[in-house]
Amino acid sequence: MGLQMTDGDPVDTLENDGGPNARVLALSTRAEEVLNAHPRTRGLIASLPHADTSPLRIALLGPYSAGKSMLIAALLRLPPAAVAELVDAAPKTQEPTPYRWNGVTLVDLPGTLSGNDEHSDAAQRGVRGADALMIVTTSELPGEAETRAILQALGADGFADRSVVVVNKMSAENSDRDVILDEIRKRLGPFADRVPIVPTDARDYVDATNDHELTIVQRDLLVAESGIDALAAELRRIIAPGVSGVRPEAQAFELLRVLTDAEQKWVLDGEELGAAETAKKVEESISRAKEGVLSTLERESEVVASKIRKAGGRAAAGVSEKDGVVPVGVARAISEELVYTSTEFDVRFSSSVRTAFDALVADYGTGVPEPEAWVNELDSPETTFDASPDDESPFARAVREAAEKAAKAGAGKMHEWIGKVAIGGNGQGSAASDIATWLNKSQVGQKVLDAGGKITNGVGKFKPWGKGKAANKVATTAGKVQTVLAVMGPLMDLKSVVQDQGKWMAINKHRKMIRDHFDEEALRQRTGLTDAGKQHLSEWIVEVEQSLSGLTKQGTEISAARETALEGIKSLREEAEKIVRPTD
Repeated sequence: MGLQMTDGDPVDTLENDGGPNARVLALSTRAEEVLNAHPRTRGLIASLPHADTSPLRIALLGPYSAGKSMLIAALLRLPPAAVAELVDAAPKTQEPTPYRWNGVTLVDLPGTLSGNDEHSDAAQRGVRGADALMIVTTSELPGEAETRAILQALGADGFADRSVVVVNKMSAENSDRDVILDEIRKRLGPFADRVPIVPTDARDYVDATNDHELTIVQRDLLVAESGIDALAAELRRIIAPGVSGVRPEAQAFELLRVLTDAEQKWVLDGEELGAAETAKKVEESISRAKEGVLSTLERESEVVASKIRKAGGRAAAGVSEKDGVVPVGVARAISEELVYTSTEFDVRFSSSVRTAFDALVADYGTGVPEPEAWVNELDSPETTFDASPDDESPFARAVREAAEKAAKAGAGKMHEWIGKVAIGGNGQGSAASDIATWLNKSQVGQKVLDAGGKITNGVGKFKPWGKGKAANKVATTAGKVQTVLAVMGPLMDLKSVVQDQGKWMAINKHRKMIRDHFDEEALRQRTGLTDAGKQHLSEWIVEVEQSLSGLTKQGTEISAARETALEGIKSLREEAEKIVRPTD
């Protein structure tokens, strides 16, 4: 930055060297992109700072009749006729009026607190375009409203280090200079030590310089006591750093004010606010529904894993010291318990999804889509579960007994047979269909098979499509048994045990192998259930969001645009704050 003097006026050259000026202008360019992204804020682009090498602007801010125009007359050393023209009429100044002084522009702003809103608005615009402020009050002291305005200018508007407070009309009768200045300092609060306070009487100065009847001594005395020379010295101190030393900070604060205006543009009300609140409410409702199901899924999948681990411990503890075989009774009890555990998981998980569905229906009506059944069971296990591990279902019993019979012919055939049942489905002659037919031959079998009256006619015959549905139900139960058999592998695979008896491993190693297997299966089952449950939930939530999109679309779009805009504004604000408050 170079400061040159031409005809007594300082001329400053802006250096685009990556300093504060370049940083502010770069931020302003980015702000233009952010504000231009939405019609709400495009109108603010014109207020953004831009490259400006014009003389510094010092705005005079103060209430009506504080003597701002007279202070300008004094600083400019105007002749009597020009003084009279300048200070005549009331309200004195209606629009910001510029005056050249010492290489800068003094801007006389309309008086604030005059009761004229147009004047106040014009004054505020003038403050926003100023590089520095001359805050003018009088010996009558500022009132509460005026004090708030001064503190706003020094604090939030950022002029604390680019201002001078002028207490005018200090020669008035009954004015105790020390008392008045002390009171002014109190009202400036935290800024009292940062802002120079200059007592003046512009009228005395103008009279002294224009009254030819005064002696030189009298004139010098009045000029000295008027404080105008002291004021001029403070103003020169403020402008001494030049344009590139003062303007970047002023523009950074103006950028902050524009960004604040942009944030205000995104304050929603009326229909938009209602739409955004509705979208938020729906989003929160869906989120609560998801969280409830996921919490149950996490908890119940761990319950399954825990029971599998405990079952492994029981199985290991049950290994015979004589031949290393787990007794059939122990293996059967563990198998029944794990089938029950699988069903219990289905019940609790399905119940949590149903609870989430009911809550959404209560809020948004029957338009909420019903979730797909978690399992293919027609007697609604998701809503009721009052059995116990000892109450083995006819399905599980039929499949298990058949598996045990098949086991006599070899483990491979047992698993093969169970697999056929698990994938049986609608095909005539399939394993699942055969079991359904067998169950339907007895009244007890019909009762359990057809709790909802949807499959049989109650006299031993299937309704149309009933056999296929029954086969699907059997296949679902067989799938659970198949899963249990995977867990029970070391216990059910009797053939391999017999083969190994000739070279039997140590009992403890065999027990450890069983525990390790069950532990691995516990982890696999928990992961599998969690992943499948999340996928099931996710598919339903997508349907829910689509069904409620009519309620949420407008608000979601508004909220998304608002969030994106405010995020960009916040980023710019943080960087601008670093320029104006680098030590914070």
